[in-house]
Amino acid sequence: MKKDAHARTLIAAGIGAALGVMLSTPALAEGPKRLDVASTFSTQNFLGEGAVHLSKELETATGGAVSLRVHEPGDLVPPFEVFNAVSSGAVQAGWAWPGYWAGTVPITNLYGGLPFGPNPEAFMSWMWAGEGLELLQKAYDPYNVKVLPCLIYPQETGGWYNQEINTPEDFKGLSMRISGLGAKVLNKLGASTQLVPGNEIYLALERGRVDAIEFSAPIVDASMGFEEIAKYYYFPGWHQGANWNNLLINKGVWDQYSDERKAQFETACRSNVQWAMSVAPPEQVRVIHQLEEKGVQVRRFPDEVVSALQDAWVEVRQDEMQKHPAFKEAYESLMKHVQLIDEWYELQALPAPKAIQGENQPTPVKGEGDA
Repeated sequence: MKKDAHARTLIAAGIGAALGVMLSTPALAEGPKRLDVASTFSTQNFLGEGAVHLSKELETATGGAVSLRVHEPGDLVPPFEVFNAVSSGAVQAGWAWPGYWAGTVPITNLYGGLPFGPNPEAFMSWMWAGEGLELLQKAYDPYNVKVLPCLIYPQETGGWYNQEINTPEDFKGLSMRISGLGAKVLNKLGASTQLVPGNEIYLALERGRVDAIEFSAPIVDASMGFEEIAKYYYFPGWHQGANWNNLLINKGVWDQYSDERKAQFETACRSNVQWAMSVAPPEQVRVIHQLEEKGVQVRRFPDEVVSALQDAWVEVRQDEMQKHPAFKEAYESLMKHVQLIDEWYELQALPAPKAIQGENQPTPVKGEGDA
């Protein structure tokens, strides 16, 4: 009996000690179950829809433990203030195109829109299999922001115009809504450029605040109704070969999550990129055909114009590399990575397939000088 009593005493003491440890040790932090996200894009177009889809991917990855509450532009903070708001902790998270704060973090111009840059596949490879993400996060660290690349979409268009662009001189005096490094290139050719938030672009063109606009790829532009107020739709999108959207999370919030949860965020983002790259490319041409049926004239910039844009870009690129060492480091890293990819595809290049008699062939887009 004494032995049993002694044993019960030891067990009780052990349980009490364990409970004491449990009560004195804080629970492992798992972070907010729902993040409020200030978006720079409307959820009614593909760019903002990407954040909504990301929330679904995140819920799947976390077993429903974490989701995003995506707010429309301006609901929490003005679109161009998203980065500062996340940095300060005024909002938990943001969904945005990185080039909007290139004035604060110059390297983001490269990630937001690189003139005559690589295609999305090559850029995506550099982001995760090269130094892309490491260099971007390094630039964001001083601002207390965690960055997660969560959407990449196809090359943009050359923009919407109500006048033909036949020579480089046609840019002189032209007022255009365009962002990033592309704006600096057009400035070299005499254009006047300004950055207008996405939700204000339609009115800016309609009311004559600008003469021309660029915003995104056809699936986004069509949802904005630009065909109602512009006649010519130009290609190629020389100023942005690939476009990233990122999920920004305040570092203080991010650090509340466990390593496992952080990995689930990253998995959701990669899955979201796969979704975007599957859905977006084929839909562009369908939308272009629909726009043509509405009377939009789809054009290609003449070779003379593209050549002038390339020359201006060389000047802008040299300026950026001289002024911003981080930009120079990222650009050289990206180009080295792209060279490896290009060399591989050049080795694997096949001649164009021979046409089969009676087979429907695609109709080329007309350029200046075509019959």
